[in-house]
Amino acid sequence: MTATLISLISILIGIIGANTTAITFKKHSLGVIGNTIVGVFGSILFIKSFGRLGFDPFTIVQSGNINFSLLLLNLLVSFLGGAIALILIKKLKLILNKNS
Repeated sequence: MTATLISLISILIGIIGANTTAITFKKHSLGVIGNTIVGVFGSILFIKSFGRLGFDPFTIVQSGNINFSLLLLNLLVSFLGGAIALILIKKLKLILNKNS
């Protein structure tokens, strides 16, 4: 498994996180396409920000073998990144609509 494949799986998990959050909390939904876009960017943002702590895709495969504990942490942060980004974007949208 290469670092590129891990990155793509992380983005997919971020999309799942955003869409799961939208299904669970209907008031935070931005539609399927909006949720998917927010999931992609939320996942990338969180992995790039927090991945410097040692669970970015390159560190996961650095030794030639997959470090599954780091992979699990990466996927968890990616899921939470999609979910949190969806909530924050929806709140930002509501604030901007109030000011209009």
